[in-house]
Amino acid sequence: MSSSSLSTVRDAVAGGGGSTAAASRDSAGLSPAAYRLGVIAAVALLALAPLVVQSFTVTLLNYIGVYSLAALGLVLLTGIGGMVSFGQAAFVGVAAYATAWLTTRHAASPWLGLAFALVVTGLLALVLGALTLRLKGHFLSLGTLAWGLSISFLFGTVEGLGNFNGISQIPPVSLGPVLLAGTVPMFYLIWSVVALSLLLAANLLRSRMGRAMRVLRGGNILAESLGIDAFRIRLALFVIAALLAALSGWLEAHLSRYVSPTPYGAGPGIEYLMMAIIGGSGTLFGAVVGAAVIALLKNAVQDWFPVLFPGAPGQLQVVAFATLFILFLQRSRDGLVPALARFLPTVRRSVPPPAAPLARRAQPTRGEVLLSVDGVQRRFGGLVAVNGVSFDVRAGEIVALIGPNGAGKSTMFNLLTGALKVNRGRVIFAGEEISSLPQRAIARAGIARTFQHLKLRPHMTLLDNVLLGAHPRLEAGLVAGALTLRRDEEARARAEAMRLLERVGLGDRPFERAGNLPLGNQRVLEIARALAADPALLVLDEPAAGLRRQEKTALADLLRSLRAENLTVLLVEHDMEFVMGLCDRIVVMDFGSKIAEGRPEAIRNDARVQEAYLGGVV
Repeated sequence: MSSSSLSTVRDAVAGGGGSTAAASRDSAGLSPAAYRLGVIAAVALLALAPLVVQSFTVTLLNYIGVYSLAALGLVLLTGIGGMVSFGQAAFVGVAAYATAWLTTRHAASPWLGLAFALVVTGLLALVLGALTLRLKGHFLSLGTLAWGLSISFLFGTVEGLGNFNGISQIPPVSLGPVLLAGTVPMFYLIWSVVALSLLLAANLLRSRMGRAMRVLRGGNILAESLGIDAFRIRLALFVIAALLAALSGWLEAHLSRYVSPTPYGAGPGIEYLMMAIIGGSGTLFGAVVGAAVIALLKNAVQDWFPVLFPGAPGQLQVVAFATLFILFLQRSRDGLVPALARFLPTVRRSVPPPAAPLARRAQPTRGEVLLSVDGVQRRFGGLVAVNGVSFDVRAGEIVALIGPNGAGKSTMFNLLTGALKVNRGRVIFAGEEISSLPQRAIARAGIARTFQHLKLRPHMTLLDNVLLGAHPRLEAGLVAGALTLRRDEEARARAEAMRLLERVGLGDRPFERAGNLPLGNQRVLEIARALAADPALLVLDEPAAGLRRQEKTALADLLRSLRAENLTVLLVEHDMEFVMGLCDRIVVMDFGSKIAEGRPEAIRNDARVQEAYLGGVV
């Protein structure tokens, strides 16, 4: 395992928490070699477990491994992607029944059953995801509950699947002449699959597609502004979670050699979600810890409840189990792994080494019209927020869009970047009309933006936040990310992100979590992320807000240097001193209309502008 993979695993274990103190330990943490030895030692202890523990314990460990795979899918789907699903058990059941049916009814090999289970589960997830993922919030969760219940009901009603009696006499898995029929051989198969799944998931989260998955919790507007197809990423994440459930179902079917509808209903679906939450829904290793805690807790309740409460109905065990779960959440809402990770040493991470730069887009010729706004109108019901506004932005200049509160600046800003659609008029960028294009297409065309209300991923490092901006410039997909096939591209992207951090004055702490930065530095970080997209037009929404005088001076110097490199900047800003000393031209709006346009000196002396502001004072 490479040192970069080890860093990924450590980040996955640490989860979504983090503090300045934790970030500062990177420079004084364990070396990658020491951490590698720790991982090898942990794997060796697990491998020796069947030789020193009782058969029942090995069986329990087998089921913990099986449950871990389903919970890992929910960690990715819920903890990383922000989509709560109660249907994970249904996907486990689909795979279990698929391999059971093929191997018992048609005498096929269990390995062929694995392929069949993955295909059937993946296709079903693709269809259900396409139908369900357009729902938001609790409607999405209720949707997964609805089809989860429907699928588990079908298991008991389809004649060919044994009705409620299920399917028995499922053949064991074999590796050539070796039959994996006992608990010990299955132990090594199950935990090998778990280890490989954790490694591939860790690699994926560190890749281009993994960063896109981690940005989903920031909302569609953020994802689309970075050139990311949010729905496509959500669907991919949904299918990946289902495939991990399929692995769990296949292993469970050939471990118990019997399937029935009971383990694949709504109750088990909730338990899988509980496993992800208890372990830490934002941590990969939390899936294993959560599965172990739930399995051991259920076993303890079954053993001790009759002793502590003799004669009590067995159904009350569910109440006892739920009570323990609630008490746990009150003590550790983020899960066990993030709580424990605060006391673990970090892996020492080094600054990305220099590498060849990523390909750059050809910038337009200085002075030519880059952006043309022609009679744009936007209505919200009877309110006209933008009323027939027209102006041009030429390549290589800095233009400000100003006006009092309620003037329509933010609406115009969102119309230019695709977050809102125009009702009338046209927006032309680099000779192409972009009025009807989706936001991600406009971002890919060369318009990068920042936000008035910061949209960073606070639990991601500064380096990873900047790397998000480079998403459209990279090509690595899901498979390439999981298998680390595009290491050269990733190294070049990381080196470029590091150069941008240094350029904006944040290069001394690339592994700091973005949420730990003060407001001013977070705004500068957003600009670095936008620059990572290599835009032709940089659109900034109140970039100087929250900055101190020295920081504003540094920002103005940065924007001037970008202008010298022929990058075009359009900004919305309320700080008139900042605007007047920086911009080449200013466009003034009031009540949704343009009232003035010209150089700063002319705008300062314009009577209409003075009237629009406080008592005629600009």
